[in-house]
Amino acid sequence: MNVNKHNTLDNLSDEKLVELYKKMLLIRKCEEHLSSATKEGAFPGAVHLYIGQEAIAVSMCDHLTEDDWISSTHRGHGHFIAKGGDVNTMMAEIYGKATGICNGKGGSMHVADFKKGIMGANGVVGGGMGLAIGAALAASMDKKNKVSVVFFGDGAANQGVLMEAMNISSLWKLPLIFVCENNQYSEFTHTSEVTSGKIVDRAKPFGIPTLEVDGNNFIEMWQASAQAVLRARNNQGPTFIEAHTYRQRGHVEFEYSFLSRTYRDQDEVNKWLANDKDPLLRFEQYLFDNSIIDNQKTEALNNEIDSVVKESVSFAVNSPLPDLSSAFNNMIA
Repeated sequence: MNVNKHNTLDNLSDEKLVELYKKMLLIRKCEEHLSSATKEGAFPGAVHLYIGQEAIAVSMCDHLTEDDWISSTHRGHGHFIAKGGDVNTMMAEIYGKATGICNGKGGSMHVADFKKGIMGANGVVGGGMGLAIGAALAASMDKKNKVSVVFFGDGAANQGVLMEAMNISSLWKLPLIFVCENNQYSEFTHTSEVTSGKIVDRAKPFGIPTLEVDGNNFIEMWQASAQAVLRARNNQGPTFIEAHTYRQRGHVEFEYSFLSRTYRDQDEVNKWLANDKDPLLRFEQYLFDNSIIDNQKTEALNNEIDSVVKESVSFAVNSPLPDLSSAFNNMIA
């Protein structure tokens, strides 16, 4: 399949484009806060940040409804926000508070909200694939044109469960969309050192249509998402998207406190931080070029999102810890 690479976003109003930009900005600013807060020891556990990949989640989830399902990864805050998850309860969850979306028991790597179609982030590499194919099978059986999307990274592309998911989804023509966020690193190892061939080609023997896109180009990713979702809703089976991107931060925050070596050249990182690579800045420039926003509007939007993030942090900080009596609730005995 070829992506329509015309420099347009079909039928989207200026107001809609600004809303999409705001969602990307919200993800970025939430993650930036978490980066600072984790260094201060403000909450338990580590965080894996989505900074630099925002265009993928926002563009795909723009085509989904609350009735559609997504499964996520250990780097899942962006997916959660893009699918409409509540920022206050997400932040409280990361802070380990009782008001968190999982009552403070899941933490950063397990934010989920079934009411929003968010089956959850997953600490197991490739762990979301089984969940997504189950949701796709259910969607196929209830015949309500629901769609299931599984986000996963280049590391998870080497897991055997991907082959099983592609096989059965193709065989049964399930409404499943594979979104490989190839950010070029599996933890601390470059993808080229552990992955043979092109990831997108793995879907071809199963007869699954594929799209290979610049995941940092919002327009291109939005159009690829539109094609994949349309196929799924029309009972045409799965689609495999490989979105090339880059994680601007490390595998995990404060990783250099325990790593004995650097694994990325700073020149490489700087290249991806530049305006022509950063997905948020690229989309912002598109809006500027089309006179949708200006400097005054951008300042107002940043202030608005800053207030949302500040409110979510306040909500988290001032929420109570889970009661000790709840420690064994919701456990498998």
